[in-house]
Formats: sequence, C-alpha cells, structure tokens
Amino acid sequence: MKKSNIVTLSVTKPETARSNWEREYAERLPNEVEIKNRSGIAIKPLYTPEDWNAEEFSEKLGYPGQVPMTRGIYATMHRERVWSQRQLIGFGVPEDYNQRLKNLLDAGNSAVSLIPCNSVYRGYDIDEVDPKLLGTCGVTVNTVADMDRCFKDVDIKALSTSLNDPLPFTLLALLLAVTRKRGIHWKHVTGTSNQSDYISHYVANHMFFRLSLEGSRRVLVDHIDFCQRHVPNWNPLSVVGQHMQQAGATPAEAMAFTLATAIQYAEDCIARGQDPNQFLERFTFFFDISLSFFEEISKCRAGRRIWQQTVRERFGVHNPKAWRFKFHGQTSGVDLTRQEPLNNIARVTVQALAGVFSGLQSLHTDSYDEVLSAPTEEAARIAVATQNIIREEAHCADVIDPLAGSYYVESLTDQMESEIRSVLGRIDDAGGMFKAVEKGMVQHWIGQSAMRFQEQVENGEQTIVGVNKYQKLDNDVAAKPLKRPEESKIAGQLQKLAAYKANRNKSDYRSAVASLQAAAQDESQNIYGAIVDAVSAGMTHGEVVRLLRQELGFGQPQTLVWPSRKTRVTQLVRIQFLPICSMGLENHWRGR
Repeated sequence: MKKSNIVTLSVTKPETARSNWEREYAERLPNEVEIKNRSGIAIKPLYTPEDWNAEEFSEKLGYPGQVPMTRGIYATMHRERVWSQRQLIGFGVPEDYNQRLKNLLDAGNSAVSLIPCNSVYRGYDIDEVDPKLLGTCGVTVNTVADMDRCFKDVDIKALSTSLNDPLPFTLLALLLAVTRKRGIHWKHVTGTSNQSDYISHYVANHMFFRLSLEGSRRVLVDHIDFCQRHVPNWNPLSVVGQHMQQAGATPAEAMAFTLATAIQYAEDCIARGQDPNQFLERFTFFFDISLSFFEEISKCRAGRRIWQQTVRERFGVHNPKAWRFKFHGQTSGVDLTRQEPLNNIARVTVQALAGVFSGLQSLHTDSYDEVLSAPTEEAARIAVATQNIIREEAHCADVIDPLAGSYYVESLTDQMESEIRSVLGRIDDAGGMFKAVEKGMVQHWIGQSAMRFQEQVENGEQTIVGVNKYQKLDNDVAAKPLKRPEESKIAGQLQKLAAYKANRNKSDYRSAVASLQAAAQDESQNIYGAIVDAVSAGMTHGEVVRLLRQELGFGQPQTLVWPSRKTRVTQLVRIQFLPICSMGLENHWRGR
C-alpha cells in the first residue's frame, strides 16, 4: 500500500498564532511609524475578533431600516432604490443650462442639481457685476422668466431638483412661481434646498453668507415652516458637512459639526412651535466624500447611528421616518489636482465607491477637469458614467452594507462614533452650535486641522500623486478648461433682464416691495411666503436680497488669523472658504 504524501499540520492555538505573528511583524518592521487616518485615529496593521464584539450585533449593527440604522435607513437600500445621480449643472445662460440638463437626463441622470452664477451666490443681479464674471461657474438666474427658460420642455413633476440656493431661497421661490404659472400643484415639486445651511456658510463658505446670523436664523425657520405647509414633498433643509470638511475639518469633526448644526436647527424649529415628528422627516444632509476610503464609510455609518439616537432620545420623536439620516454625497473636489488631472478620474472613482458603501441616498461625482473650470461636457459624461459602471458593471449595489462585520470597519465605526460624540460634547458645553460659531470656536478648530494636514503634505507624510510625489518632469496640463460663455449670450441675457425690469407691472412690483418690507419688520409674519409672492410679482433675486440685507442686516462672517505661519494659513483659508467654481470643485490648494 502506498504511503500518503499529505503532511498533517498541528493546529496552533490562537494565542500562540497571534504572538508568533506579532513577533515576526516586529522583526520585519522594527521602526514602523504609526499610521493615523485624517481624523487622527491610529490604524493598526491587523484587526481581529478582539477589535469588535459580535455579541453587540443588535445594539451596534442590526438590520437596515431598523435601529440603530448603522446599515442603512431603508430595509431594501440600493437593491430597490439605487442612489439618485444628482449631477451639478451650471454654466452660461438659461438656454445653456436647459441644453445641458436634457443631455445629462439622456445620459442616465435621474435628478438634477442647479448651480447658479457666482453673482447669484453673492446676492446680486447680473447687472450689478462685471459682465466678464458672468456665467463662468454657474447659470445666470435672476427672474421667473430665467427659471422658466432653464426648465423649458422639461417635466418638473418627473424630476427631483436640488437647488444650490442659499437663503433667502430665491431660486425655490422662482421655481414655485414657474410651477404656479404652468398649473403644477406644489405637492408635485420635489427636491431639496441644497444650500440652506447658513451656519456652514458663516463658518466655511463666506460667499454664500448673505444676511446677519440672527436674520438668517429667522429666514431659515420660516422657510422650513412654509415648505412644511405648502410644499410638502420638498426638503427645505440640507445640513452641509461638505463646506467644513473642505475647509480643513477632519471627517470626524465634519460629521460632528454637521450633527451639532442639525440639532441647533431642530431646537430652533421646536422653539417656534413646530413638531419634530413632522419637520425632521424633511431634514437632509450633505457630505464631502474624501479619498480616505474606510474612514469615510465609517464616518457615515457612525453618523447614522448617532442621529437616530439623538432624534429619539433628545427630541422624543416617535415617527420612524424622522429617524432617517438621509444624505447626499459629493466626491471631494479638495482631493483633486491640477497636476495630471486625468488622475482625478481614479480619485473620483475611489471616493464614489466609499459613498456607495456608506449607504448614501444621492451622489454627485466630480468631473476630472473641475480643478480647471466648470466641467466640460465630455468630462461631465465620464463622471456620470463612473456611477453607471459602479452600479451596473461592478454590481456594487447588489449587497446592502457589504463591509459590515469587517473587524476593521466595525472597530473604526465605533472609534469614529467616539470621536464625533467627543466633539458634540464640547459644542454642547459651549451652548450649542450657534453660540460656538459666534465665538469663533468652530472656525479655529477647522483652521488648526487644516494646518496639520497641510504640514503632512509638505513634509511628505501624506502623498498627493503628481504634486509631492511621482511628479511628471513637465508641468503641462492634459486637459483644456471650458471656454468662457460667449460674450453675445451674456449681452443678450443682460438685455433680457433690462426688458424684464422695464416691462413688469409697476403697481404689482411696488406692492410686493412694500409687503416684503412689512414682513421683514413683523416677526409674526412668515417672511418666506412674502418672498415667494414678491418674485411672483416681478421682484428679482438681487432686489429681494438687497431689501432683506437692509432690514435684517448684512452678513459679515468672522475672519480669523492663527498665531503661527500666518501667510500660509490666510492663503489656505481664502482659497477654500470662497469656492471659485461649483460647490467644492475649486482648485485644490495643495501644491499651488
């Protein structure tokens, strides 16, 4: 009989196997430098059952759509309802926007995000600024007629529309006037007031901050109340973590600041007599998704867990729909580089995967050329195709929360939760988010984190491919920026605005101005209802903002200077806090 060649190995005891591995690892890497993620959490080389207690499954993990919501807010998640592809569109005049919108809908987009011209963001009509600046980063929308042309031959009822619309929310007012004109009931208007979070603007995006802090608080609460009553399927609030993270906050800090802001807004609404069981259903969130893949996934899983507990225990909400942590993700423009911009396609893909695995509800993927200008149409189509490939070719939507149970992911989610709760505690101690930003506490916090990361880039601890490592010998940019809008189109748009102002009903206009002014002076009136009536009667975006600045105060964010390396920090803050192009797609400050 032949002898068997099979070698039988004795099973090593777990504790012996671990000690053997630890010894070999230490021998091969005796002087290893500790690795930390962007939130400062130390990352171990290996994770085991000792790092996550599976007995806590029900308490910390559970099932999708059920408390603690770690695994997603719906039972079916992306198996039934894939994330909406909400690409940002904005360039030139309304006719340009309309054509791009139709092209992206044909390419598979299922929702839209309208980006207005920077003149609109700053609170002005296009006839109040240098024509050379118009339409380069967003579409010029000042009037009801402009908004009507943006959506020409588009079924507004069939489209979820995200309006990047800082308060006083004139873009939504213009859209509501258009739907009223088309005979569409407001219950059919769906989407989000995407830039409604004035605290994030005060802290980290000064161009969007238009009115005083107290005036902003009043307008936002009135806006939420108005939409709750009259536009029931519209989300009047999107709490934005993106601005703070792009300004330099770590992922854990950005999540904590976002949750603290949402808590502040909930308390403000409750103080005005609104029911959290109702208005919290319409709260949404907006996050930056950076290249720190596992950290971003854990950030969002931890945020979902904290929010549902906060809503249930702090506000006593019994409506399960109000426990849902609905959020939009945007791949981080701050991670993109001007150097070798085609590398940005890979960066965006990794970021998008992190967003999908984190369980988001909608996603914008940046175009690789958005560090150069507003995206070209070709680059925008690649960005849309990236999502289609992830969903339909790579089948990344087939399994709900596919990384659940990973020793690393579950351990990191717990650690991120701990970091987030620590920051939330400090903000509570300061009297809440409103008080914390009034004192400059949050701004200083972000600045210090931004400085730490910048130093890591400069000393080579953090690699930026093509910037501080693996650089090309030449500095040629392998992409061409989008050309500026045609001068004739901008001139034509200015003529249309002049004709609009000249031909509007003068009596209705004067009455609208008087009514809006009276509403601003009387806190018992809902100021947002007056804004909707005002634009319907012919007031322009710039005229509404100007009147409210006079009545409620001009927005003046704090400017902070840190005691060390003042030149570097001031430059960094100026670039990041005032985006050049559409919503975080500005030039990256690293290596510029």
